Amino acid sequence: MDAESTALVPPPGCPAHGTGARVPLYGPEFAADPHAYYDYMRQFGATTAVELAPGVDATLITDYGTALQMLQDPSSFRKDARRWRALKEGRVPADSPVLPLLAYRPNCLFSDGVEHLRLRQAVTDSLAKIDSRRVAQRTQQISDYLIAQFSSRGSADLIGEYTKQLPLFVFTELFGCPADIGDRVLFGISGMFDGVNAGKAVEVLFQASADLVALKRVKPGDDVASWLMKHEVGLSDEELVYELGVMLGAGSEPLRNLIGNTMHRLLTHDQYAHKGGLISEALDDTLWGNPPLTNFLPHYAATDMEFAGTKLQSGDLVLVSIAAANNDRTLAAARQSGSNRAHLSFSAGPHACPSKETARHITVTAIENLLNRLPDIELAVPADSLSWRPGPFSRSLTALPTRFTAVQPVHRAPASQPRQEAPAREEVPTSTRKAERGGLWSSFLSWLAK
Repeated sequence: MDAESTALVPPPGCPAHGTGARVPLYGPEFAADPHAYYDYMRQFGATTAVELAPGVDATLITDYGTALQMLQDPSSFRKDARRWRALKEGRVPADSPVLPLLAYRPNCLFSDGVEHLRLRQAVTDSLAKIDSRRVAQRTQQISDYLIAQFSSRGSADLIGEYTKQLPLFVFTELFGCPADIGDRVLFGISGMFDGVNAGKAVEVLFQASADLVALKRVKPGDDVASWLMKHEVGLSDEELVYELGVMLGAGSEPLRNLIGNTMHRLLTHDQYAHKGGLISEALDDTLWGNPPLTNFLPHYAATDMEFAGTKLQSGDLVLVSIAAANNDRTLAAARQSGSNRAHLSFSAGPHACPSKETARHITVTAIENLLNRLPDIELAVPADSLSWRPGPFSRSLTALPTRFTAVQPVHRAPASQPRQEAPAREEVPTSTRKAERGGLWSSFLSWLAK
């Protein structure tokens, strides 16, 4: 049977099969093979009617050019989620697992126009103060510490023991978080993206952000949270809480996925057999083919309109399938000609990621150090037995079991690095006094000081 005769057959297990219903972006079938769904959706044109979760409808852009057009047109498509028509009309379940990532909050992600410029400026200026040498040094130290926890064992789950923890540690340092706040940030972000107990997860995340604001009011430091607080635009405490929440979320979760997906690519593709010299190439290929955020970048139609052949009403939710757009077949020639970073994995337009180079640098450093320390690392299970976390928004493995020749832990903290100390207990707000000795961040600081 030729390709045209099977063109409109949905992927196996797709509930839209033969019904003409919206294509679901959730469930084990979608998680197992999302690109089969994208191939199916492309046949309807640049956009497809989808369901993000039961009862939550959206229009998904799968075409690269159309996605770029929307992202660069803030007059026709807005970010303020208070415009969301279905939510205002009560058609979105209050307990929907995707609502925590889409509901309005007073930060730069959900703002437009002058307000967006004000909030965005505070974020951009604060991130610009980060010293790249500090990031490199701290990433190296954290990598050494995490590897030391499993290197003598000869095996490790790189997701649970490395990629999940490394971004948390880096951002705990950059944002000046004590251990307890960092632990709660990771719980909140993971729950929001997984859609598992998402309501509780978002509550935990923003309470952690509120505690960080309270801490920095008492004890500011040389960190992103303190710089944001001191910025000339004068953010309110509420704005600080939600700016910090989105910055921590946008940093930790996608970076965790990017490191893990790039390692997965290095370990499962023969073209990277000489892994050490091809990390940047594998990273770019991952950003194109298996990006850490797959379907996101929510926007809302500003007016009733026709867009890419689809009729939209004012307030309709429109998302970009970053994974589908990046794999648009029309881009093959551009990639071969050297335009290898024109992907949409860091978005585009006014809301493009302000710290993509930092994310790249952390990813390359983390992987390079891992491969240097464990040069014969390989998958411990067949590649086709690996499973992916469910959910419509992000793409990451549930586990990445590996094996390697066991080596003794090596402590390589630079002698010039000043000793770091945990926050003084009496200066930490009451709600943060749950951190115990031996927590993740405290354990790292103790290791560093040896």
